[in-house]
Amino acid sequence: MGSEPARGPDRGSRLASVVTFVRDLDQSVEFYRELLGMRVTVRTSTAALLVGSDETQLYVRAIGPGGEHPLGAVGVQYVIWTADSIEDLHRCERALKERSAHTTTREMADGYTMVEGRDPDDLPLVIAYPGPQVAARSEIMPRIYAW
Repeated sequence: MGSEPARGPDRGSRLASVVTFVRDLDQSVEFYRELLGMRVTVRTSTAALLVGSDETQLYVRAIGPGGEHPLGAVGVQYVIWTADSIEDLHRCERALKERSAHTTTREMADGYTMVEGRDPDDLPLVIAYPGPQVAARSEIMPRIYAW
């Protein structure tokens, strides 16, 4: 039996990976690679694993042109990513605008900024700065009721 590391008050489960199904693998891999600054570490003809600078993983799997993702159905609706800096958030905003995928940018009452857009499959995408470790969220954001 191995011993487990001590767990302090700030330790616990963390999000490690996100899995998303897409219509076009190449298009989605390039989009997420550019927007989130992730690197492709594994790739097959139908899937890819992208890894961020903090080792967060994004699995992208192609399911073809007929795939659907109904908003408002049970299940994950979107993921909120955290930018490394305000400059990185502005870079993400520019990248979304260059692809005509930017929806809005909002200054939130809790002291953070959210950039919203859509990925190549029209899935909602949110990037915030700073992350909740720096600017703790004290209310339910209205955005979760708006999709």
